[in-house]
Amino acid sequence: MEEVDEEPKSQAPGEVGESEIVTEDAAFVRGEPPQDGDGPPKVDSEVEVLHDKVTKQIIKDGHGQKPSKYSTCFLHYRAWAESTRHKFDDTWLEQQPLEMVLGKEKKEMTGLAIGASSMKAGEHALLHVGWELGYGKEGSFSFPNVPPMADLVYEVVLIGFDETKEGKARSDMTVEERIGAADRRKMDGNALFKEEKLEEAMQQYEMAIAYMGDDFMFQLFGKYRDMALAVKNPCHLNMAACLLKLKRYEEAIGQCSLVLGEDENNVKALFRRGKARAELGQTDAAQEDFRKAGKFAPEDKSIARELRLLAEHEKAVYKKQKEIYKGIFGPRPEPKQKKNWLIIFWQLLVSLVLGLFKRKRVKAE
Repeated sequence: MEEVDEEPKSQAPGEVGESEIVTEDAAFVRGEPPQDGDGPPKVDSEVEVLHDKVTKQIIKDGHGQKPSKYSTCFLHYRAWAESTRHKFDDTWLEQQPLEMVLGKEKKEMTGLAIGASSMKAGEHALLHVGWELGYGKEGSFSFPNVPPMADLVYEVVLIGFDETKEGKARSDMTVEERIGAADRRKMDGNALFKEEKLEEAMQQYEMAIAYMGDDFMFQLFGKYRDMALAVKNPCHLNMAACLLKLKRYEEAIGQCSLVLGEDENNVKALFRRGKARAELGQTDAAQEDFRKAGKFAPEDKSIARELRLLAEHEKAVYKKQKEIYKGIFGPRPEPKQKKNWLIIFWQLLVSLVLGLFKRKRVKAE
């Protein structure tokens, strides 16, 4: 089991840090639920009536309690007009979850809020919302573009929520308050990770990251940006650690790449991305990550071990391929010697002459 130290210190990727969880023995950007083409997913679960105009089908169960009124919910969702199957919104595509305060949502989000209030953290569901609780009789002709009187379909994941006791919505918080709230989420995620509750840990990390979205980070400079990154980057790395354990390697690569976008020489990000790439068979890219990590942590044995394992793997693959090709094509045939007819003629001629000579000799005797 990995431990989380209390005091910060300089460490190699194989060790444990104050705010990062290491998964040495474990084997895009945010986890995106599968979808059926461009339309809503097909769901066979029981239909739950939440309101005259709102129904819900659970795709994946959540855990814990449901949010209460005035809770701040963090959601990822996709939305379609039911009749045309036109997708008009996708927070996964935008890589930014929606923050919604229940009871204070926009009018067009009323149906979505009713659905969110019935969900538990981590729950993944499909909502059908009547036009009366969506964009209404007029629809929307700007962004998003929604036809008039359009019933809606939402695919929703409730990442998590802050109860009203948490205080304020993100937009009302100071920089220090937002970073502090994110740090608390990160520490909650660390505790869940140590209990092997990986999915729940990732929800806490994603909520922490939601406090520090791109719109917030773009406004920060100097020490405040450094403070935010000191919380945000470890959350991405911890997400990658969870995803490696869950064998979701493409997503782990995405999380590490986000960190490397801010800090191109981050050893832990290079190491974990290398692990994920190695698992996907991307040997050259994995070696590149490990070698670069090795430049900044030359004494780290775990990096050297991964490079050695990759080299051994490549050698084994080459040997196996050689055997396969040998079995298919067989041993190389021996070249046939070409007959020299001139030599054969002279051999025959000499034999004939010798034969005649012997016959004459016999008669003479």
